[in-house]
Formats: sequence, structure tokens, C-alpha cells
Amino acid sequence: MFPRRLRGVFVAGAALVAAAAPLPAVASAAAAAAAAAADCAQPAGPPADVLAALPAPRVIGLSGSVPIVTMQPFAEFLIAMGYPEASLRDPRDGSLALSSYTDSAELAGAVAWYYERDAMRPMLVGHSQGGMLVVRTLHELAGAFRDAIPVFDPVQGRPLSRTSIRDPYTQAERPVVGVRVSFAAALATGALPRLLLGQWTMLPRLRKIPDTALAFTGFTVPWDPIAGNFATAEPYVATGTATVRNVLLPATYTHIGLPATEHLAAQPATRAWIEAYVPDAPPPLPETADADVRNLVHAADLWHSIRVHWCREGQRRLALRGPA
Repeated sequence: MFPRRLRGVFVAGAALVAAAAPLPAVASAAAAAAAAAADCAQPAGPPADVLAALPAPRVIGLSGSVPIVTMQPFAEFLIAMGYPEASLRDPRDGSLALSSYTDSAELAGAVAWYYERDAMRPMLVGHSQGGMLVVRTLHELAGAFRDAIPVFDPVQGRPLSRTSIRDPYTQAERPVVGVRVSFAAALATGALPRLLLGQWTMLPRLRKIPDTALAFTGFTVPWDPIAGNFATAEPYVATGTATVRNVLLPATYTHIGLPATEHLAAQPATRAWIEAYVPDAPPPLPETADADVRNLVHAADLWHSIRVHWCREGQRRLALRGPA
């Protein structure tokens, strides 16, 4: 991955914790049993307090191209809503967001490394150019750009001398190409910046989602001049069996401001709305006059999807290896 500067003793300490304890401990046998029996498909999603007894898959947030706008606020929102912090922090430097200038082959190699180590398929969520990197990484894993991809160790920050992993479920050796993520999402990712930035290999692939994601959601802001959208954008489509959804966000949302979601977990009205959110039948918006509802729709939709895949991956991992 790209070089990073030292960010202080606190962040370094957080990175050590993240690397040493990637899976949260199960609180009790009763909590583990309740989590193992949780209904991952319930309409509003499984409750985070129940899922807290499950190990949590890695969630990698990919920032846009503007350095001052990162996905850290979204990671802080997830932490405040109950997602384990250790599964969000970079194991090397403790950061809560990854640059969208990261090499897609390295990110694909890291996805395979996390799957081999944790026995859970990671999740990828990208904003703007970060969404492009999400989609490009899915195509990397599908073998669109090369036949073999080295495993990438995100703790040491370097590729390993192998292009295969030991599958934690079958114990068979398998190549990095073909490894899947459980969930991926792209926020306000448009074709115009790909054209202007010379990312031409992604133009025919940007809206095509291969089978290397089990599920994918694409979020579009209408009349987004940065993404190059006029009213709506071309929808994302599956090239095979991936479950793909397209969500059109309110026109009042702004391209640059989409990651700013941390305030939503702190307000009782918006937090309750998020917890009750059902993708196909969202509740009426909060009517509290002093509630800041910026970015409420995609925050709720992403939190719902992340909980569903936390539930599925955590239960699968728990059945394989038992409590962390």
C-alpha cells in the first residue's frame, strides 16, 4: 500500500490492539448462543447488541480523491452504532480510512489475507474515487487485469511470495483470484472523473459488478456535477449472481459531504430511525425539529447491510472455530 506518516502514540497503540485482537471475545455462552441463533434476514436487520457476541469481519472504508475528505467519519458512525472498532482500524497504522490511491491488486491481496486469517469475507465501502477502487478491486479478484495476485499482508504492509491462500473452510489451497467479499458499496462514484483522471480501463467496467461480491449497493446523488450525473446515473448491474441494488439519494445531499455521518448515531431521533430502517419500506423521516438528518438515508442503508453480513459471516465463523 502507499507510505503513511507516523500518527502518534495513541494511533500506534490502537494499531497494535487491532493487529493483536482482530476478533472480539464472546462475552458468555448465553450471548454466543443468542448470536448464533440470530435471524440475519429479519426486516430491520439483526440488533447490534446481539451481534456483539459474534466476531466481526473487516470493513475497509476507501476515501475519495480529495485528501481532506475521508471515510473516517463513517467509520466513527459505525463504531458509535456498535461495530467493533478493531475490525475497522488499519492493523498497520490504526487509521479508520484507506486512500483511494491504493493499488487495487494490493487491496485484493489484502482481502484474501483477511479471509484466510479471520475466516470471514471482508466488506468494502468507498466514496467517490474510493467507490471506483471498490469496483476495480472486485474486477481484480475476478481476474480481469491479471492471472495471479500476490497475497498482501496489511500488518507488514508488503506483498507475500505466494499467490494463493489456505481456505479456512475447506483447507484447500486456492488462488487469490476468485476470493469474494461479503458486501461492497460505492457512494457517488461517477464516470466523468474516470475520464478526466485517465482511469479509462474502468469506464466499461464501472457499473458492472462481478461475482466476487456476494452483495453490492450503489448510491447516487441526482444532479451531481462532480460525478457527472444528470438527474440519475447509469445503474449498477450484476454480470452474474451478485445481488446488486441501486439507491437514489435525496437531491439535497452533496457529493463531498456524504461521509459525514457520525452525528446521526449521537442523536436519539436519527439513531432510532436508523435502527428501524427497512430498505424496501423505510419509516417516515424523523420530525424532530432540531435533528440533523444530513446523510441519513445511506447511513441507515449501509448500517443495515453491514449488520446483515456481520451476522452471516460471524455465524459462519463461529460454527467453524467456536468463540473467539
